[in-house]
Amino acid sequence: MEDVVGLEAKRARGRVKALRTRYASAGPRELGQHVIESTKGLASLSGSVSGVFGLVSVPADLVVMAWLQIRMMADIATAYGVDLRFRRARTELLAVLGEANGVGPLQRSGPKVLGKVAAVLAQKGGFTSLGRAMPLVAAPVTAWLNNHHIQMVGEAALRQYDGFVRAAAKTRAASGASAP
Repeated sequence: MEDVVGLEAKRARGRVKALRTRYASAGPRELGQHVIESTKGLASLSGSVSGVFGLVSVPADLVVMAWLQIRMMADIATAYGVDLRFRRARTELLAVLGEANGVGPLQRSGPKVLGKVAAVLAQKGGFTSLGRAMPLVAAPVTAWLNNHHIQMVGEAALRQYDGFVRAAAKTRAASGASAP
């Protein structure tokens, strides 16, 4: 996973540079919010597509969500000036990702599994029209869950890296040094 973070760190520098150009007066937290919002759009799209295909698409959706989360967190860390070329920074990013995820992937896959089971039961019971409607119900639910989960992970990353900024300011104030 650290290798994936390393690859995304290289790409993140370019993406954050473009964001800084686009939003010149934005601080790291605001840039992080822009990153979260753009990632939420991709996560919703992924959830919609995977919701249509039901249980078969759960593994693919989990992989896409893991990649989107790593990508988003690398962008946020880069916006805060964290140098992800160092192993410790990459490990820290993965620790925040793991802590933020908790049972998230299981929560996201739950509606797809439930939808598929309900569809099978409905078809067995003669409610074929209800069975065909399940993907239409699962798609927006899964899109919303992916969107919500990305927001949760993004906020965890912002809290983590905001803490670094506050700690550095507190250390500077205590030592009497000026800001960089």
